[in-house]
Amino acid sequence: MVYPKVKPRIAAYPTVRLPLPALSVILFPMNVLIIGGAGYIGSHVAAEFLARGHAVTVFDNLSSGLRQNLLPGAGFVHGDIHRFPQLLQATADGGFGAVIHLAASKAAGESMLDPEKYSLNNISGSVNIINAASQCGIRTVVFSSSAAVYGEPEYLPIDELHRTEPANYYGFTKLEVERILGWYQKIRGIRYACLRYFNAAGYDPEGRVRGLELNPANLLPLIMEVACGLRPRLEVFGEDWPTEDGTCVRDYVHVGDLAAGHVAAVEYLEATGESLTVNLGSGSGISVRQLVELARGITGRPIPATAAPRRPGDPAELTASGDLAARLLGWKARLSDPETLVRTTWNAYRATYG
Repeated sequence: MVYPKVKPRIAAYPTVRLPLPALSVILFPMNVLIIGGAGYIGSHVAAEFLARGHAVTVFDNLSSGLRQNLLPGAGFVHGDIHRFPQLLQATADGGFGAVIHLAASKAAGESMLDPEKYSLNNISGSVNIINAASQCGIRTVVFSSSAAVYGEPEYLPIDELHRTEPANYYGFTKLEVERILGWYQKIRGIRYACLRYFNAAGYDPEGRVRGLELNPANLLPLIMEVACGLRPRLEVFGEDWPTEDGTCVRDYVHVGDLAAGHVAAVEYLEATGESLTVNLGSGSGISVRQLVELARGITGRPIPATAAPRRPGDPAELTASGDLAARLLGWKARLSDPETLVRTTWNAYRATYG
């Protein structure tokens, strides 16, 4: 299926009430609790808040996060979001001004095989976090959502007015938490930012974060595992898609850009008092074949790839409109060009595996 390209429909969104350059002046410094801050994305978010002068505490059970991703200057609570008294106590003791929620299971395919796990981690765990914030008087919550809430695209690039009809249970759990936050805003006065990520990729260009994801399922880490000799070849799921080279096209956004989006979201919430839901994506797509060829050039490794059947539920192409994030947050993807994505990932893998 070829999706129509349309001009994103953003006229219905409100404009920012305060000038964006003034936001950081209003905010500094701030005490931030980052739940899931030892994970792949969370550690980059923690690094960005620290670099901007904020006080950071990471709350993580280290089931997928890594101790080596706990950055100097950040506090750490080894805790579990399913142990509500522990979570509530840590939240109450910290005197936090904002909570960043990045603790979730995130494999779309697995969610269809083990919905119980995703119900527990993504929905019940999120409710615990929101309840802890509410009971401790924290009124600023940033939630790590996903483009999976949209489901099969009706047009491209996808904007925030696209209908939400998840194609997998993972996307459903993210959309449910967005809806719960909407109710807590009405009832408890919590202001929130739901950040709908597209495909997170890359590593910190400054090398502050080097801990590699455990059991990665995304394309670029799998490419790197082949380049490092950790797996014999890459499986390409379908080479007959209605795209220019027959392979799927995706919007990859650098984790450094995602991290900057979290800081901008907190600043926006603090400055305006208004909640928001925005896409965070690069606005452009790259195909599987293009990404593999680029990785071969940067790594100097052959990276064997073989064709495999299409996976059910995969769209041929998926790209984001980032116009709303640009308007409301002053946010733009600055590190998400394909070469930076591949090179920073290769640097991290080469540092680990030589």
